[in-house]
Amino acid sequence: MAKPSNKDDFLGGFRKLLTEQWQADVQLKAGDSDEGVTISAHKLVLAARSQVFKKLLEPDGIKASDKVLETITLSQMKHEEVEALVDFIYSVDGSFSSESLKKHARSLYVAADKYEIPHIRDLCRTVIISSLNASNALSTLELAQIPLDIALHSSASTTIQTHLSVIAKSDEFKLFVVNHPNLTVEILKASLTRVNNSRYNCYYCGRSNEHRH
Repeated sequence: MAKPSNKDDFLGGFRKLLTEQWQADVQLKAGDSDEGVTISAHKLVLAARSQVFKKLLEPDGIKASDKVLETITLSQMKHEEVEALVDFIYSVDGSFSSESLKKHARSLYVAADKYEIPHIRDLCRTVIISSLNASNALSTLELAQIPLDIALHSSASTTIQTHLSVIAKSDEFKLFVVNHPNLTVEILKASLTRVNNSRYNCYYCGRSNEHRH
């Protein structure tokens, strides 16, 4: 194995701190982790990457024991998702491994919004859009609402219209109608517009065929 260059050594400094847990002063705990299972990190690094973490870690005037590390619980995330998030935070080039990003794109997208790390949302959005299909279009449209993500919303809506005949027959759609009446109306309006456009305009040239016999 080739010896790391001086540049590699320099750029890998933050990740080395994480690996060695040198002077780690905060612990991150996932919602599904057993008691005592945490991921050690550094307050300064977390604060540099996320304004939300920075606010959470601001001194409150109460000095804790040097032997007790502050713990932040990321209740909506699984342990391996928190691992992926921390790995990204300590990365030099602001990237995930392709496998990690593909596997955790949706949960990381939500976490990126909650902890205000827009770059992660951008990366996750690209992966989510590329994997859109009939089985996940509705859940993706839901995801695009928190907060409203125009690009993701538009891509999910287009996929829904393309596969609406299949999606409308699913149990998921019945539940979606109950939970999201406004979005359902939006889907139906778009479907009617699509039908009318295909009915009155030639697919190949765009000329009206309303009076054809």
